Amino acid sequence: MKALILEQNAQLRYKEIAEPAEEKGMYLIKVIAAGICGSDIHRGFENGAYHYPLVMGHEFSGRIVAVPAGGKYKKGSLVTVFPLLPCKTCNPCSTGDYAQCANYDYYGSRRDGGFAEYVSVPEENLFAVPEGVDPFHAAMTEPCAVALHGVRKLRMSGGETAAVYGSGPIGNMVAQWLRILGCAKVAVIDIDEAKLELASKMGFIPVNARVSDPVKAIADLTNGNGAMKVVEACGIPVTMRQAVLSAARFGEVVLLGNASGDLVLKPSDLSSILRKEIIIHGTWNSKVTPRGGDDWTTVLEYMRKGLDLAPLISHTPRLSEGAEIFDIVVGKREPVNKVIFKIAEAY
Repeated sequence: MKALILEQNAQLRYKEIAEPAEEKGMYLIKVIAAGICGSDIHRGFENGAYHYPLVMGHEFSGRIVAVPAGGKYKKGSLVTVFPLLPCKTCNPCSTGDYAQCANYDYYGSRRDGGFAEYVSVPEENLFAVPEGVDPFHAAMTEPCAVALHGVRKLRMSGGETAAVYGSGPIGNMVAQWLRILGCAKVAVIDIDEAKLELASKMGFIPVNARVSDPVKAIADLTNGNGAMKVVEACGIPVTMRQAVLSAARFGEVVLLGNASGDLVLKPSDLSSILRKEIIIHGTWNSKVTPRGGDDWTTVLEYMRKGLDLAPLISHTPRLSEGAEIFDIVVGKREPVNKVIFKIAEAY
C-alpha cells in the first residue's frame, strides 16, 4: 500500500510500504479521508515524533474491508476511528476515562496512523458513521469531539455570552458547540481576517486582536461584565492570559490549546481570578464512554443536524501531495484552514 512517511524530522516521503498484518480481533479499514492536525506540525516538523519512520494521521474515516471473526460491524460500513488505544489496566481505564490512561498507544504518533491506504483497528475504537454524513466530515470527528469535550466542562445554563480565543478549525467548532448548547452570543477572537470573516458569516461576533484589545472588546460586548464562558483554543501565552482576563465574575475558562510557551500572570491577574471566583478547567482529548452519550456519538449525530463543517475545509489534496501541502501549511505560504487528504479514489 502507499503511505505518507515521516522518515526524519521535516522529511516526508510518499512511498510503498507493507499492508498491516492480519491480527486477531482487528478490522482492516480502507482509509477514505484523513485530516492534518496542528499536533502533526509539532510531531513532523519540530522534532516531536516518538520514533522514525512514522505514518502520521489520527483524524480519519474509512470503509471496513475485512471483518474479524465475530465482529459486529459489516464489511463496507463507513466508520471513523478513536485514535487512542488504552492499556485497560490503569485506574483511569477502570472508569472508562481512557484519555487519562497512564500507558496508552495512539494512531499517528506512537503507532502508524491514517496517512496510509489501510489501517488495522480494534472494534472498540470504531464508530459507525450515520447515513448521510460525508466521509470528509466524518474524518473531522476527532477534533469535533475534542472541542465538545472542552465545552462540556462548562456549566451551561443558556443565554450566556461566550468568548473563544482562536478561530481556526478547533476554535470554530468550539464556537459552534457553545451556540448549540445554549449561548446567546459567541465572540471569536483572532488575528486572521479570513477566518474571522468566516466566523462572522457563521453568525459569530468577530474580534480582530490586531486592531483592538480583545479583553476590552469582550467587556464592551457585555456591558463591562466579561464573558461567563471563555475557551482558549490557541495555546499562546498572551491569549491564555487574555482569556482569563475576559471572564466575568463567577465565570469559567477552559484552557484547550496546547501551550507553546511560558504563561506569566501578574499579581493583579491572579487577584482578578481570586476576587471574581473564576473557575479554570483543563481539558484533553475526548471521552468515548459510556456509548450513546459520549463525545464521539454526539458529534456524529450533530453532523446531520447542527455542525457546519464544510466551510472549514480549505484543501483536499491527494496523499501523494503530502510533502507539498505540509510545506504550504508549515511555511504559511497561502491561507489554510482545515486540510483533509483524499486517500481513496472512490467512496
